Amino acid sequence: MSLAMLQRRARSVQEQELFSAFSTSSSPIEKQFSPSRRSDPLVIEKLYAIKEAIADRVEMHRNIGEQRTQWNNMLLTSINGITLAAATMVGISASSGDAILGLKMSSTFMYLAATSMLVTMNQIQPSQLAEEQRNAARLFQDFHNQIETTLSIGHPSAIDVKEAMDRVLALDKAYPLPLLGVMLEKFPSSVKPAVWWPQQRRRQPKRVSDNGNNWNGWNGKLESEMKEIMGVLGRKDQEEYIRLGEKALKLNKFLAMSGPLFTGLAAVGSAFAGHSHAGSWAAMLGIVGGALASVVNTVEHGGQVGMVFEMYRSNSGFFQYMKEAIELNLTETEMDRRENGEVFELKLALKLGRSLSDLRNLAASSSCKAEDVDEFGSKLF
Repeated sequence: MSLAMLQRRARSVQEQELFSAFSTSSSPIEKQFSPSRRSDPLVIEKLYAIKEAIADRVEMHRNIGEQRTQWNNMLLTSINGITLAAATMVGISASSGDAILGLKMSSTFMYLAATSMLVTMNQIQPSQLAEEQRNAARLFQDFHNQIETTLSIGHPSAIDVKEAMDRVLALDKAYPLPLLGVMLEKFPSSVKPAVWWPQQRRRQPKRVSDNGNNWNGWNGKLESEMKEIMGVLGRKDQEEYIRLGEKALKLNKFLAMSGPLFTGLAAVGSAFAGHSHAGSWAAMLGIVGGALASVVNTVEHGGQVGMVFEMYRSNSGFFQYMKEAIELNLTETEMDRRENGEVFELKLALKLGRSLSDLRNLAASSSCKAEDVDEFGSKLF
């Protein structure tokens, strides 16, 4: 047998061995369906169905959020245009000596129309609605990414499917798409944190490999640090955002009542502008009332005070969620049911905009100063 034939046979054997090695190695998707990994194909199919529904919700909330932003801009411009046009008509009719009946009637009707439009706009708060949809799109996108992670590296089970369904329904309830009947209250009696998650339950026994450590990445020091951070989030961050939310709510209530009041008074003034008795005062009321109404409307909806209130409410809900997540892990006595301590600490640091060392320093300073700590837990907002 020639040397060339021996070389070709050796190369063929190597190629067959290489092909055999690749064919026996499993891809991540194949591993999910492998019986040894105990992954139920039906469970994975259900998670993919939920994932597709979440992607659709992300798109819906983004589209409706853009639509409601346009509502805010359109209504603000239209109402201010109507109000200022009515004030101009009152001024022209008053300066002509004898009030022009057509101008007076037109200004009165325009003021009445602006009043009804303002009442409706103040009830629905388009800027707040747009912020709700932005928050919902972000939270659904985050949940979509979590399901992708579970499908890629996790061992999904029927409990994961149930938890995913519960979370989707909780988000639907927290940030509804329709207006009639289910719209969130825009002027609540008190500010409460937004809640977009279902009641957190005990985790399945699942442990990330930690070199045989039975504590699943947890130790006494980490637990004490988590307790201190939970206290800081409650005492400082959440309290501060609730306080700011109350101020924004009070301001929004005041502006929502002032706008229609000024346009209503301006309508009365424009209606009596032509009378001999106190005609000048009525005309002044019609002009000044319209100008003040435009200013109030611009501050409320141009400044998007409703959006600011919703942002504060949502931020306080975020800190409530983080506190509950920490508490759920700390109260769990079975370490296998906790999230891995190192992974949980990393996630918490990223969500608060801190490095791991910075997070530990926060816990240390909080434990030393107790109630006197001035530093907030989050550096993101």
